[in-house]
Amino acid sequence: MEALLHFLPQVWFVILALFLFLYVMLDGFDLGVGILSLTSSDEERRSILMTSLGNIWDANETWLVVMGGALFGAFPLAYGTILSALYIPIFMMIFGLIFRAVAFEFREHSERKVFWNVAFGAGSFIAALGQGFALGSVIEGIAVDEAGHFIGSTWDWLDWRSILVALTLIQGYVLIGSTYLILKTEGELQKTHFRTAKLAAITTFVGAILITIATPIFYEAVRTRLFSPPLVYIFAVIPILGVLLIGLLLRSLNRQEERTPFIWTILIFLLTFIGLGLIVFPYIIPMQITIYQAAAAPSALVFMIIFVGFLIPIMLFYNIYQYVVFRGKVVGSAYGD
Repeated sequence: MEALLHFLPQVWFVILALFLFLYVMLDGFDLGVGILSLTSSDEERRSILMTSLGNIWDANETWLVVMGGALFGAFPLAYGTILSALYIPIFMMIFGLIFRAVAFEFREHSERKVFWNVAFGAGSFIAALGQGFALGSVIEGIAVDEAGHFIGSTWDWLDWRSILVALTLIQGYVLIGSTYLILKTEGELQKTHFRTAKLAAITTFVGAILITIATPIFYEAVRTRLFSPPLVYIFAVIPILGVLLIGLLLRSLNRQEERTPFIWTILIFLLTFIGLGLIVFPYIIPMQITIYQAAAAPSALVFMIIFVGFLIPIMLFYNIYQYVVFRGKVVGSAYGD
C-alpha cells in the first residue's frame, strides 16, 4: 500500500505534465499567431492568419480545461493554493482567452473588423502574459503555511523575475506561431514569418539564458538541487542540447525549410519541459508542497486514471484528425505563389 501511495502521485504528475505540454505546444502556436496578427500590415494578411486557426483553435484549448480538472481531482490542495496565490494572473489568462474567442467569432460577421482584429491580438497577448506570470510565480515558489495554504499577498506573483519569464514565454509563443505560419502560408507572407521566427528564436534564446542564470542564483533550493548528483550531470547536458537545437532551428530558417523549423521548435519546448520537470519533481508547488502531500485519496486517483485512460486517446485522435483534415496551405490572392 505504501508503494501505491508513492506510485499514484508520480503517475499523475506525469499525466499533468503531458497535459501541460500538449496545451503549451498546441495553444502556444495559436496564441503566437494571435500576437503576430497585431503586426499584420493589411486585412488580407490578417485574414490568412486567422483562417489558418479557424478549425483548430478551440480544440487546442481543451487541454487546458482537462489539465485544470485533473489538477483539482488529483492534487486538490495544490489546486486551491495555486488559485489563491495566482488569482490575478489566472484571471488575466481567462479574460484573454474569452476576449480572443469572442473577437474571433464576431470578426467573421463584422463589416468593420478593426476593433475585433485588435481584440483578438490583444486577447492572445494578455492570455500569454497571464500564463507567463503564473509560470514565473510557480517557479519562484508560493508562500504557504504548514498545512499548505497560501499565506502570501495578492501581488506576490509580480516581480522582475516573473516579468522575465512572461516575456520569454511570449517570445516562445511567437516563435512556434511563426514556424506554424511557415507551414501554412506561401510567398511574401511566408518570407515575413521566416524573419519573425529568426527574431523570436534569438529573443527566446536570450530570455532562456537569463532565466537559466538567474534561477540558481536567486533560489537556494533550486541551486542545491541543480548542483547535486545525479541532476548536476543531467543539467550539464540540457543547456548543450538547447544550444544545439537553437542552432539547428536557425539553420533551417536560413535555408527556408518549411517543416523542420516547426519540428525543432517543438523539440526545444519539449527539452524545456523535461528540464523544468526534473527541477520541480517531486514538488507540485516548488519547493513547498510535494505531490505526496497534495495528492487525493488513492481510490480517487485510481478512478481518475481509468477515466483518463479512455479520454486521452479520444482527445488525441480528435486533434490528429483535425490537423490531417485541415492540412495544407492557406493563401490569399496577393500572397500566394
